[in-house]
Amino acid sequence: MVFIAIDGQGDPNTCNEYKEAMEILYGLSFTIKMSKMNGTQPDGYFEYVVPPLEGLWYGDGIAFDGTNMTDKSKFQWISMIRQPEFVTEAVFEAAKLTLQKKKPHLDISKARLMKMTEGLCIQIMHVGTYDNEPESISQMQQYALEQGYAEDFSEHRMHHEIYLSDPRKCVPEKLKTVIRHPIQKLSS
Repeated sequence: MVFIAIDGQGDPNTCNEYKEAMEILYGLSFTIKMSKMNGTQPDGYFEYVVPPLEGLWYGDGIAFDGTNMTDKSKFQWISMIRQPEFVTEAVFEAAKLTLQKKKPHLDISKARLMKMTEGLCIQIMHVGTYDNEPESISQMQQYALEQGYAEDFSEHRMHHEIYLSDPRKCVPEKLKTVIRHPIQKLSS
């Protein structure tokens, strides 16, 4: 999968770094999507909907599973938006130049094009506030064990969230978030 991604650290509810990352990610994603309006769409372009925001979350030196860190200021994250396969490095660089002209105050250099192969995972649809995610994660972990699997976190396999609701437009109790964890088969 191809993503536009930004790495950062801090509480997503309060840090400016996260707010700026959102502005850059959405700005670049919509610059590429709307390239058809000015005739600069890349080869292979097709009509599509910009996918939802996603996040990989981890902590300094710990295998963060979504339950074992309560100080959000210590979060490390990779925020990302998936892109169609026609988004190449050249398409990405052109979008960066276009967005930089429109929004010169943004540090576009923070964004990168990232390819990711996630591997074997388990996921659950969490409905509710982000602070209540540990309840859903516990259910997912129990199910994985019952099926003969264990979580498999590493430097490249992290707690993954896909945000299906816009927290600016949805009451917290109805937020929908896909939570995905890497797993491996337990040896018997």
